[in-house]
Amino acid sequence: MRIALYLKHFPAAGGPVRGGSATAVDGLAAGLAQNGAEAVVLCEGASRSSAAAAGGYRIECFRNTGRTHRSFTVARELRHYAADWLRGRPGLCVLNGMFHPSCFALGRSLRRHGVPYVAQPLDPYDRWMFRRNPHLKWPYWFLFERRHLREARAVQLLDRGHEAPLRGLGVQTPVIEAPAGIAAAAEPPPAPRRQPEAPSFAFLGRIDAYNKGLDLLVDAFARMEGRGEQRPTLSLRGPDWGDRAPLQRRAESLGLSDRVAFLEPDYARTPVQILAEHDVLCLPSRFEGFGLVALEAMLAGRVLLVSERAGVARHVLASGCGLSVPPSVEGVAAGMRAILERRGGWAEMGRRGRRYALEQLQWKNVAAGALASYARLLS
Repeated sequence: MRIALYLKHFPAAGGPVRGGSATAVDGLAAGLAQNGAEAVVLCEGASRSSAAAAGGYRIECFRNTGRTHRSFTVARELRHYAADWLRGRPGLCVLNGMFHPSCFALGRSLRRHGVPYVAQPLDPYDRWMFRRNPHLKWPYWFLFERRHLREARAVQLLDRGHEAPLRGLGVQTPVIEAPAGIAAAAEPPPAPRRQPEAPSFAFLGRIDAYNKGLDLLVDAFARMEGRGEQRPTLSLRGPDWGDRAPLQRRAESLGLSDRVAFLEPDYARTPVQILAEHDVLCLPSRFEGFGLVALEAMLAGRVLLVSERAGVARHVLASGCGLSVPPSVEGVAAGMRAILERRGGWAEMGRRGRRYALEQLQWKNVAAGALASYARLLS
């Protein structure tokens, strides 16, 4: 079976894969290749290039100098390549992105050529997502996004729980569940931090206060109690999406300057290596498709505190490696206190999370399930 995966900003020619969407596409493509599928990732950039990825799939990048996310323009050569590569053969194209005009445009082109596509939004269409820039999202929803989802052969979700808001918005397209995954771990997990050290909480990802709930995290952390050297610390590390300065000012106004650190991205180390410096990963997102960093924390044998709206939440609960909380100041603060009360069991919780991730959420297994779903759609 041939599977094409389109992500407009995927790095061309085997460049470094960064960011949740690119990492998810890379992992799924590699998993599909491991299961015998012929996989290609389609993207757009400054020049035409073709490269073999380490994961066993190909990357085809097409020249499109006007490649902003808000443009409906898709490279002409890409449209023809996708149609010719898939037409007349068992296969389909997975269009990755939410509210991306290029996904809508490419989907329309594929339909005209008789090629089926699957829409993978990567985030849930819940009320929290629509509350940010509603004056832009609601018109686009009624004009383009809903039509894009309705005309898809299926909508691929990272968690089955994201189906309900989709149905509430009038989209009855069949749903495929394909969670995020991890590559097999080649190294043993980092050793747990020594208990005498002050508890260390961390967030790793883009500094986007609304989506990731970082304002909630800072306010909740202000409610943590402790004395002397045992007072918990909090680190927030990642690329700034415009919210670092306001969050820093908020932390200062709450008297947290000595316990909350805002750190630059560190691309020289893996997320597992970075998370090894901390005890607990916090992901208090208002909305979250899955939360790949949570899987990295599980591989690192760390404890997790995640939003109940993240697709990874049910896996955290099933493995016993952490807690799921409402994305509110009260919910996050209560979760942090509960985590601290279980400090003596952190090492065992970390072992459970790592074991679960390796047994249940490797990309090869995730892709096998997705491939079976694609076969049912095409039949």
